[in-house]
Amino acid sequence: MSSEKKNTNTNLAQNKKAYHDYEILEKYEAGIVLVGSEVKSIKAGKVSLKESYARFFDNELFIVGMHVSEFAEANIFNHETTRKRKLLLNKRELKKLQIKLHNTGLTIIPLRIYRKMHLIKMEIGLCKGKREFEKRETIKEREVKRELDRVVKSFNK
Repeated sequence: MSSEKKNTNTNLAQNKKAYHDYEILEKYEAGIVLVGSEVKSIKAGKVSLKESYARFFDNELFIVGMHVSEFAEANIFNHETTRKRKLLLNKRELKKLQIKLHNTGLTIIPLRIYRKMHLIKMEIGLCKGKREFEKRETIKEREVKRELDRVVKSFNK
């Protein structure tokens, strides 16, 4: 009998628009501070990362604009839907990010929320905004790659 570990990394939400609008330079895994009703809503998949970004407030990193829908069964103990939520990173990583943000025109964008074992984690990316012609180039490259894959697949049959 083999004791294989079950892969428990499951995506709860993904920011697909970030991959289109930004060039991702570095990725980081961060914990996120949540209240109970937020955890249940996120596990149910009722979260949106579309208009969210991360900012520093007093040397701490917070996610701003992330929408987590209210949990129906939480009644009066529900949470605010678009509040600032603290991200948990090492002090060294926070300092590194703060220096890069201060010196250059980069931004921090959440890329996805996922479960890791029993925890909820967020993948954030240090990003540089793309210009319109760069977006068009990436679309063209993706279409050419798809066409080549189709040709190769039909040739191998």
